Order: sequence, then C-alpha cells, then structure tokens
Amino acid sequence: MDELNGHVIVCGVAGIGMRIVDQLVASGEQVVVVGRTPDPRLTAAAARWNVPHLVAGIGIADALAAAGLSTAMAVICVEQDELWNLETALLARELRPDVNVVAQLSNATVGGAMNHGGGPGAVLDIADLAAPSVVEACLGIAVHDVEIADIGFVAAQLDVSEKSTLRTLYGDLAPVAVVSAGGGLIACPGRDHLVGPGDVATMLGTDDDFDRAHISLKRGAYVGERSVGPRRRDRVRAAVRGFVEDTNPNFFRMLGVLLTLLVISSTILRVGYTKPGMSILDALYFSTETIATVGYGDFTFSDQAVWLRLFSIVLMFAGVTTTALLMAFLAELLISRRLSQTAGKRAARFMTGHVVVIGLGAFGIRVARELKSRGRDVVVIERSANSRFVSAAATLGVPVIFGDATVTDTLVDARVAHASAVAVLTSDDMVNIETGIAVRGVLGDRWPDAPGRPGVPVVMRVFDRSLGDAVAHRFGFRNVRSTEELAAPWFIGAALGLQVLGTFSIGTQSFMVGRLEVAADGGLDGMAMHQLSANTRVIALRRTATGDVEHPPRRGTSFAAGDHAYVVGPYEELLGVLRRDRGLV
Repeated sequence: MDELNGHVIVCGVAGIGMRIVDQLVASGEQVVVVGRTPDPRLTAAAARWNVPHLVAGIGIADALAAAGLSTAMAVICVEQDELWNLETALLARELRPDVNVVAQLSNATVGGAMNHGGGPGAVLDIADLAAPSVVEACLGIAVHDVEIADIGFVAAQLDVSEKSTLRTLYGDLAPVAVVSAGGGLIACPGRDHLVGPGDVATMLGTDDDFDRAHISLKRGAYVGERSVGPRRRDRVRAAVRGFVEDTNPNFFRMLGVLLTLLVISSTILRVGYTKPGMSILDALYFSTETIATVGYGDFTFSDQAVWLRLFSIVLMFAGVTTTALLMAFLAELLISRRLSQTAGKRAARFMTGHVVVIGLGAFGIRVARELKSRGRDVVVIERSANSRFVSAAATLGVPVIFGDATVTDTLVDARVAHASAVAVLTSDDMVNIETGIAVRGVLGDRWPDAPGRPGVPVVMRVFDRSLGDAVAHRFGFRNVRSTEELAAPWFIGAALGLQVLGTFSIGTQSFMVGRLEVAADGGLDGMAMHQLSANTRVIALRRTATGDVEHPPRRGTSFAAGDHAYVVGPYEELLGVLRRDRGLV
C-alpha cells in the first residue's frame, strides 16, 4: 500500500463503520479498512467498495503500519468493541502523533481524558450525537439554535401560508430546505423558489433577521397535556387494585385460612367455653390470642374440658403455621424482585402527557436523561430486567416497565394512549418496526396520519438510512431516525478537517452546519459563492485578514485563503465542498 497517500484508515465496519466507508468512498476518498477479526462480511464489503482491507490478527500496531499509517490523513476507530477502539486510538497516536484520530467511546471519563491534549482528532459518542434529534422530534421542536462565527443563528421550520417566493415571504433569511405538501424535500433552494400553502420552509438567520422579516420564533417544545392529579378516591382504588395485582395469590389463600380459623374458634369458644361463659367479643379476643400465641393470662384452657384443650393445641399449631406463611408472602411483596418489576406500572398509572421511551440501552438512557432535563415526565419500557442502565433510570426518577413492547398489554401499562410522544429505540431494527406498528394500533385516532388531528409523534430508530426511508414510506412513520445517518457526519468531518457545529433533521434528511478553513491554492481560493453546489449554502465568512464576519455573503463574494467558511446543507454536499477545497474535484 505504498502508493496510498492522504487516505483514511477505518477500523471496524459493523454498524456506523459501514456508513462511514460508504460515504468516504462515494466522496472519492482513498480508504483502507481494518477489521478486528476475520469476517466474510468485511471481505464482501471491501470487494464491493474496491478498497484494501486487513485483519488485525497480527496485532493492531502491525495492522496500522500495513494500512499505511505513515502517510494516512486520519484513523477512524468505530469497532463495536470500545476497548479495541481505545487501544487502536492510543497506538495510532503513539506511532504518529500528528495524524487525525477519531474514536467512538461511550465512556465519558475515558473520552474526556483522550480529548484533553491528545492531538488532532476527536472522541465521539454515537448516543450523544444522535439523541438530540430524537428529543427534538419527540417534543416537536421546530427551532434549532447554532452558534456560527460567535453569532447566534436559528434554523426554524415555518409553515407557508400563501403562494409566493421565499424572497418575498422571508426576505434575507437563508433557505435551508423546503418540504412540499406532497412530502418531497428540496435542499438549499434559491430565494426565488416558489412555495405555497401546505409547504414547510426551513429558514436560517439571526434573531434580528427574523425580527426584520416580522416572524416571531416560538422556542422550546410543546408541553402537551399534563396530569392534573387524580382524586383521592381514585388513588385509593388504584392502590388497592395495584396491591391485588402485585401480591402472590397464595397470600390471599392464607389470609382466608386465618379468617376461617378465627371464625371457627370464636364460634366454638362462644358455645363450649365455661367457668364463666364468653361473649362473642371475648371469644374473638381469646381466639386471636391463641392463634398469635400471645397469652396475656386473662383467659386460660387449664380448667376447661379435655376436648377444648385438645382443640386449643390444634388451633395454636394451625395459627402459627398460617401466620408464618402469611408473613412470608407479605415479605415477598415488600422485598422481592416482583415488587421492583411492577413499580414502573404503579408509577405510570396516572401519567398523562408523558414521553414513552422503548429500549433502555445507551441510546435510550441518553434520550430519557435529555427529556428529564427539559422537565418532561418519562416512562421507559425495557425487555430485560438485567439492563445495566436500570440503576441510572432509577437515579433519574424514571419508572421502568419490564416487558415486551410489541405486546399491547405492555404499551397499555405505560399509558401509551395518553402519552405526548413515543420513542422506539431498541438496538434491533425489526423489533423497532414491529413495536412501531403495535404503537400505532394502541394510539388509534391519535396516530399522526389520522384526519383532523395533529397526532402523537412516534420516533423510530432504524440503523440503515435506506431501510428507514422505506419504512417511513410504507408504514407512514414521519419521524424515522437513522443513528448512523445522524452520527456519521461528525466522524467524517472530524477526520477530514471539517468542524461540525451542529446537525438537525428535516423529514428523514440530516443537515449539517460546519466550518472549514479555505486552503491556500486550494479549489475554493478565489472562487465566488455562486459557483458552489446548489445544495450547499454559505451562511457566514470570517475574513482572516481583518477578522470581520460577512453575513450573509453575497453571490459575488469570493473566498480567500485562510478564511473560515461556515456552510450548511446535507453532509454529502458539505464533503463535496471540502474535497473541492483540497483540490480533489
């Protein structure tokens, strides 16, 4: 591989690695793939991409050297085994301190230590990168804040109310995308693009720009209906019903045996106890004493008939046994695992306007944490009681319902029909699709496609972008999010020198805001704005010579070496701009 120069080494192709290599190859980058172990999928994928591939069985350091680390531009570590990512990143940095090293690590402590003075590159966490898009979809957030050149910008989705051009409706606001009434999306249209009622235009500018266009921004999320608190009578009924549902049925059998003993003993004592006789209350009192083996000395069997003394022996043994069993079942209710697995159902019993998160993995807990930080009530559904994030959910005060989310009863326990949003975030695409269909059945006329109703946002995690598009089209899901689509731009941008400032989703398309430095004698040096791709928009330009920021730059404005260009668009288009700056186009 001596002929390679300025290439990217991608270590790991499972999951997001596949998308990263796909995009790098599509952008014309030279790529070498390194796998941790021999895998037929790696061989087949490398053949499809027509890229060299290696297996690190000989050792990571030797594999990196064989992949051309000495001449590589970047190393991306996205293997599913994060310990292997850490080892690869450390070795790559040790062997060549100046190479860009980008690694996937979910451990915040280790990642922070790696980022602190560790050389060029970044340590990223897929869950942190993708979670904000899911939270925004759940809460119906249509306003995205991003800082560009130390200036606060806003990308806002606006409903078009009349037929006109974007320039006429929104003045100098920069068009980012238009979603037509039919669902089609146009990225970065011109200001003279014609729109009409039913279309949704995403425009970008500063708060002052929106004020000049007489547009009032509504930041934050729709809160939805909140639980107003049930009446005391309803709470008592629910508490009783919950106690009955959670208790071992044998508890009630033993309770029935104990009551039967009391009735029989009280009747016998009332009739057969002499010297002196007993009232009904005395009989009940003495029966309770005998069963509980307390004996205060105020009543005794010593001077009673033989048959009654024999009965007292039987009564004491029966009472002790029954009471012990009753206490055992009560202890089971209080301290057993059964209680912990039903606590979530009880906590969710009166929730309204909450968000249901299905799947308590690294991604699910990250979304739940962000929702809680925004003041929303959250209920989590998790299949396995052994999830390592159960304690984290308890710390957040988030109830967890253990069960299969594809089963209607589990969704009913989480009160999905009364939720303000549902996020389906398990690690299995098929389970997510099946769960989404089950959620649609439970929501009924609150499903987003129901006529005359805004609907409940149902956000579905699907790893592959093409599968996500197909699922959205076939089953009518409006908010399908591909984690690899959301996170891949950050890894690619960090590897190639494009600083990612933020991402947001419009429909199923991801948009990225990034910053690049115009290279001297590169493809952008001296180029005018209107010569760029029609699907990319330059928002601002910071001039190195003067430090001034041009916003917005005009069509005739030209780039100069050293300028910082702030661009927005689909990340494939932004990578094209980056390649052009490097003189590869």
